[in-house]
Amino acid sequence: MMQLRPYQEEAFGHVFAEWDDGHKKTLVVMPTGTGKTIVFAKIVEECVRRGYRVLIMAHRGELLDQAADKIFKATGLRSSVEKAERSCLGEWYRVVVGSVQTLMHEKRLKQFPQDYFDAIIIDEAHHCVSPSYQTVLQYFGRSNVLGVTATPDRADMKNLGSYFESLAFEYTMPEAIRSGYLVPIKALTVPLKIDIRMVGISAGDFKVGEIGTALDPYLYQIADEMVKYCMNRKTIVFLPLIATSQKFMKILNERGFVAAEVNGNSEDRAQILQDFEDGRYNVLCNSMLLTEGYDCPAVDCIIVLRPTKSRPLYAQMVGRGTRLSPETGKEHLLLIDFLWMTEKHELCHPAALICEDEEVARKMTKNLEENPGEAVDIEDAEKRASEDVVAEREEALAAELAAQRRKKSRLVDPLQYAMSINARDLVDYVPPFGWASQDPTMDQRERLEKLGIRADSVKSQGEADMLLGKLDERKRSGLATPKQIKQLEMRGFQNVGTWSFDQARRLIDRIAANGWKTPRDLNPREYRPPADTPMASGY
Repeated sequence: MMQLRPYQEEAFGHVFAEWDDGHKKTLVVMPTGTGKTIVFAKIVEECVRRGYRVLIMAHRGELLDQAADKIFKATGLRSSVEKAERSCLGEWYRVVVGSVQTLMHEKRLKQFPQDYFDAIIIDEAHHCVSPSYQTVLQYFGRSNVLGVTATPDRADMKNLGSYFESLAFEYTMPEAIRSGYLVPIKALTVPLKIDIRMVGISAGDFKVGEIGTALDPYLYQIADEMVKYCMNRKTIVFLPLIATSQKFMKILNERGFVAAEVNGNSEDRAQILQDFEDGRYNVLCNSMLLTEGYDCPAVDCIIVLRPTKSRPLYAQMVGRGTRLSPETGKEHLLLIDFLWMTEKHELCHPAALICEDEEVARKMTKNLEENPGEAVDIEDAEKRASEDVVAEREEALAAELAAQRRKKSRLVDPLQYAMSINARDLVDYVPPFGWASQDPTMDQRERLEKLGIRADSVKSQGEADMLLGKLDERKRSGLATPKQIKQLEMRGFQNVGTWSFDQARRLIDRIAANGWKTPRDLNPREYRPPADTPMASGY
């Protein structure tokens, strides 16, 4: 029986806490390679212990087979199958793995009472907002539901928020890397410009057929670049079309690689994958077949030649190489990125794996592109990009503050305040679920303005709620008020957001006594307030 890691134990506990608190539809977000299936296997075990009947849904047969296998290995529980001609009805197993393509049909659904399942677990839950999943979920509407997915992008979180009521647990790729549960990722930008400016968009992403056509003239050059970096690595290459994948395999073999190609039509697919794992091939080309449900921990190089705007899809591809492999001596994953030329549409780069802030992601991508051929740890690259963006923001903020001083606004801009108190979570705030994205309430606006914040610049209820929480917390801690901070920052004093209420009050009183002029013996840029004396502070 498998022992859960600390973060997996935390996810397990939070799911049942959400269900027990009445949040029937909850979500767990964990990156590829961190054991999502093990977590929900243990959740299934606890559900069965409580007497529940559990349905595990997925959109591909391989995922269902893997789920049933992992559940058995982790818990000893066997599963019934609801797929095609196979049915769980009449069997006594309390765990069912079910194909959404089978269950979505009305005739199949109506064979079940609507309260047949006490809990439903959705693997790769970013698919669950589709009509096929919703048909099944609405039919079994009384069940507790758990969605499990790798890190989605913000658009997906907003879509998932339309169905799920809460986020029970989130574990990020940087956390997993720092804790030693995933290997570090080194990104290498290759200075080969691949022009996809004429590729169209369909369903929110690049048209696969047109990508294949645009990519074809560059295949020999890409293979030449791979010779420089990949000869001694176990590499997976993702390509847009089967024909392109097969052609690229032949080119790689001409260049001295031992390459294989696998696709959904490959009759010997299982044998090819096994031979790749056994080392008979060192490169595996595929047309998006291996994005979900394929594990080969020894893979230490990923090349994405299927440009995408979808962060989940990009993360799934890269995730094929992030697993640990101590027995092979794998130290990191090399992620090779090409210079995709596109004018109209943003596409995913290595920065998409680690940067929550889009501005930092753009800066990180630009920095990597300015140093082609150099493999850079993505955490180091993100740190440098963050520092660059902070410096740029401070410069922009200085200009903004200068403009605001000229306007002599009575209230404090929320962005100015967030920067003054170094509240990065406020600066980068994005509403996670539906209620949080609604306009601030009248009560929130009145409270913010009473505390000195310009309410018309606060964009959502969630932002207002976070801002009010910061204000209340600072008040309890006796820290400077927004108006105090603004008054002193306008005069050039530094880091006022860290001062206490009394430190700010004493200096303002001194300036007021001097006719509202800064005393000549004070240098605002060098001034540091004296420590508070032991006395009560108040607003």
